[in-house]
Amino acid sequence: MSNYNNATKKITDEITASLTNIKSDDVDQLINEINKAEKVFFVGVGRVLLSLKAIAKRLAHIGINTYVVGQITEPAITDKDLLIVGSGSGETQFPLIIANKAKQFNARVAHIGANPNSSMSQYSDLFIRIPISSNADTPEEVQSEQPMKSLFEQSLLLLGDTIALMMVNEKNIELQSLWEYHANLE
Repeated sequence: MSNYNNATKKITDEITASLTNIKSDDVDQLINEINKAEKVFFVGVGRVLLSLKAIAKRLAHIGINTYVVGQITEPAITDKDLLIVGSGSGETQFPLIIANKAKQFNARVAHIGANPNSSMSQYSDLFIRIPISSNADTPEEVQSEQPMKSLFEQSLLLLGDTIALMMVNEKNIELQSLWEYHANLE
């Protein structure tokens, strides 16, 4: 097997193991929270933020009002809204500060992360665990050979696409109709 084929097999095997060990009930709860919210906000940093931006865009394509914290057109968060925090460790300072602030406005907070016992748990109404290697060291944790936390970011992105597909199916949305929400100034 070539080096390329070996690397892609390792990556796809890790992603499959990660995604199949996410609790489906937690994902169903997150979808319920998204459907109830007037607006859905996203916060994260680094490559996690890039994955979250892609999720926000995909959910916007299916008619959800999404905003990334810090974007220039970000409206006020209220008690009718949801903040989705992406943080593998649940210890990154900026998302912790934003989650705390969201709770001050009685918004719901969903944390997608790897560590169920993190500082973020004090602000989260819902926790969706991507079971990659963390300090929790539980049997379902996926050990990764990839650099840094690539597996978390990849799994987060694909979890977002999975959620979008589930919502499309639940709402019986015709895929062709989604193009009306796609950017047209390109």
